[in-house]
Amino acid sequence: MLPNIDGIELCSRMRAKGITAKILMLSALNEVPDRVLGLNRGADDYLGKPFAFEELLARIQALLKRNSAPSAEQLIKLGELEYDKSALKVNRAGVAIKLTAKELQVLDLLLSQPGKVFSRERILANVWGMNTDPLTNVVDVYVRRLRRKIDDDFNAKYIQTFRGIGYSISADAMQVS
Repeated sequence: MLPNIDGIELCSRMRAKGITAKILMLSALNEVPDRVLGLNRGADDYLGKPFAFEELLARIQALLKRNSAPSAEQLIKLGELEYDKSALKVNRAGVAIKLTAKELQVLDLLLSQPGKVFSRERILANVWGMNTDPLTNVVDVYVRRLRRKIDDDFNAKYIQTFRGIGYSISADAMQVS
């Protein structure tokens, strides 16, 4: 049992946020309508309690075998910049770039709509779940870190600043001499 939320609602919220992790529901609710509801809300598999440990292992192994290669929506390519959402890995020109969880979330948001300018307030709300705080510069700090890791070693720059408005990731890297 989960505190404050049931597994089906949690699964539904995860899928609504675009989380594609494999989900195997283990539940005491083992009637056909319960299993169907869990699967319809986004679970990849559903196993009712009590269950045999061997069956649980077999179901986990089956889930891990499925879709081991990243699908098109899990692998985002923007020129020489690649982001594998399933593995949470970023590389540019074949060079791996280590990002923190928050940096990945900022990058993911920017990559969700290349060319679109995201306001600081929108980034703050989407990544940190915070309402507008005019005194915080956390977005600027994280974009600066992201830019340092993604753009600084290259002439072509992806991350763009729109002074007083927000940030964008360019569909075509801008050449800077």
